[in-house]
Amino acid sequence: MTADLAGQPSRRAKSAHEVREATAAGIYGIIVSAAVLATSHASTAVATVVTVLVTLSVYWAAERYARILAERIHEGHRPRWETVRTQLTSGWEMITASLFPLGVLLVARLAGTALRTAIIAALVCATVLLCLAGWRIGRYGQLSTLEQVISTAVAGLFGIALIVLKALLH
Repeated sequence: MTADLAGQPSRRAKSAHEVREATAAGIYGIIVSAAVLATSHASTAVATVVTVLVTLSVYWAAERYARILAERIHEGHRPRWETVRTQLTSGWEMITASLFPLGVLLVARLAGTALRTAIIAALVCATVLLCLAGWRIGRYGQLSTLEQVISTAVAGLFGIALIVLKALLH
């Protein structure tokens, strides 16, 4: 552990690889949660939120399990405890990134909107988050303005596709 300016112990700084992995997990989590929102047939907002969170938890566990198994396959030995610990304490952005759209869903529903309308609001929120991620990718990737716009549009297309899916399914 390192110390902060006050001399107190602080968390270890994340490596560039860890930051990239967390960002990817967050984007993936938003897309998966939006897909579940678009296809859910739950009858209440709470049931919809639970469905999204359970689905994301299963995806998170499956991904972590696959990474541990891959080490076993490619390294030819049991995974080290450090690998298991790292896998079980990372990738949570897949779940936490969905909390804002789910919060929009709950707030919209509490405000009296119909469940379908609240889900559309959550999908719009997810789309905006994806667009922001696309914009940041372009900005920090030192892309030209046109490339940034394309990056933003591609990211936003995932959300738009899911909004269209929701409209077609229900």
